[in-house]
Amino acid sequence: MPDVITVRVQTDSDSFQDVVVKIERRTYNKPFLGGFRNMSTGVEFHNAGSQTIPKKRPDKGIQLFCKETQTVVEKNTQQQTRNTTSTQMTKIGLYVSNMTDKLITPGKYFTAEEYHKRRLEAVIVLQKYFRRWHAINLVQNLMEQKRLRLAQEAQEELRKKREKEEKLRREYEKKLNPKTREDFELLYHDLELWMQEETERINRTLTGAERKTALCALLEEETELIACIGMHKLNANVENQQKAILQLLEFYKLFLKCAQPRRWKAFDGKITEMDTQNTLRGKELLEIYRSICTKDIPKDERTSVLLTLKCTVKEHECKLTQEIVALIDRELDLMSREVKECNLEGLRKRICTLFLQYVKIPEFNPEVAGLLKVPQDPLKLYKNIYFCHSCENYLPSKEFPIPANSRTIGRCRSCYQIDNEARKREAYFKYRLILENLRKSEVDYQDDTKIVFLVQLPDMQYLIENIWNSQSALSACSDLYELVMIRWDKQHEWSPWNTILLTKEEADAHLKLCNLQEAYEAPFIEKIKQRHIRAKNYFAQFPAMSSFLHRSNNQANANSYK
Repeated sequence: MPDVITVRVQTDSDSFQDVVVKIERRTYNKPFLGGFRNMSTGVEFHNAGSQTIPKKRPDKGIQLFCKETQTVVEKNTQQQTRNTTSTQMTKIGLYVSNMTDKLITPGKYFTAEEYHKRRLEAVIVLQKYFRRWHAINLVQNLMEQKRLRLAQEAQEELRKKREKEEKLRREYEKKLNPKTREDFELLYHDLELWMQEETERINRTLTGAERKTALCALLEEETELIACIGMHKLNANVENQQKAILQLLEFYKLFLKCAQPRRWKAFDGKITEMDTQNTLRGKELLEIYRSICTKDIPKDERTSVLLTLKCTVKEHECKLTQEIVALIDRELDLMSREVKECNLEGLRKRICTLFLQYVKIPEFNPEVAGLLKVPQDPLKLYKNIYFCHSCENYLPSKEFPIPANSRTIGRCRSCYQIDNEARKREAYFKYRLILENLRKSEVDYQDDTKIVFLVQLPDMQYLIENIWNSQSALSACSDLYELVMIRWDKQHEWSPWNTILLTKEEADAHLKLCNLQEAYEAPFIEKIKQRHIRAKNYFAQFPAMSSFLHRSNNQANANSYK
């Protein structure tokens, strides 16, 4: 049916009128309001109301419900037992047996008060048994905790004993076979202690010519011991040279890595390899290095390898390449003169070593730039270079120990070491351990602490020996291996006037405290404050500490004002 139809309506006996009717398509299921169906044709005719849109009720803003949802449907049903039962008694004309009957007699009557009393007594009995069971379990748990605590303490004591024995063994091994700078520092320190003891003994027991003779003998013995330590130094230098050679071999492994292609795993799990221009250059240099390191090859092949190497290094003109070219020319000249190969080994090793140095330069081997730890720009190496007035060498800033009270750059570490071995012979190893542990713990706070990195080994030595008397503030433990330095008040950054020297166990317990005034007695706190004042007066002389000292004073004034 079309949307618009024209209907002709008869308005009079002779007149008709066309009316345009618009058909509205239904968008819902029309309700059936009645109608009829032609039996002969089967056409259905509906009432006119079913073709019009129902009138919408105005929205009152109130949610309405129908009657059925607001009422309860009730239903009455009768209940009847399935079996009808009755009670029959004995009467005239009827006998009922009483063989299965039970005789019930009333017991003693008790009141509600007696009933509650009996229940209370029963509850008390239950509580007694429960408390006994609970007490037994509690005692057993306490005994088990005590056993575990004693076992843990025994293990802790055994661990400490083993650690101490291991430290003594390592220290004895370092003194017996010194290899590092710290080992020789300990040796010279022990030598100085022995010299002081022997000198004191000689001055106390001998006089006159005998004393002078004993002092001369002691001086000769000291000279022999120093010579013995010097021999150990020479042996250690030889071992260090061997380590340098091993480091060169490690660089050869790095060299192999430069020649490897780039690899990555695809989505299907396959490994994809790609050679770049830099990796191809690394492969070329690696093949040349393997060729010049190969032994027992014919003279013609050796000559070809040297010429290839010469052409490769001539691509870059510098002092290193000139030296390599000169060595190659020298070997070619000696080979032309029929010199034996055993006499050319030293020359060939020099060529291999210089070629490895050539490979290390990123300008000649770009792939090695991402594997080296040194900066690629050589100009960066010239920054922070200072002059040592003692050895008259130009060295980087890390080679100069700068104490907090220093105003200028002094001697380098090597000159300090030589002066220490000749005069004071002090050992900073234990103080170095305490300072390293302190710096690690301060980094963990992540509060941008700075003072701890300004303090150097001589400052730490003065702080431990003169301020804290080289012992724990609580237990008076004097083993420096067991002592650590931490913050006195953990809310503020570490400083010489906000620190305390304790053992490791005491430090762990101290850092767990929330209120120092409640945890420690007043005399102990006063003693710690006096030591802080002494440290503040000493470090106030240093220019680097003045700004931090003023800031701490301002914080203290603000806290006192609050």
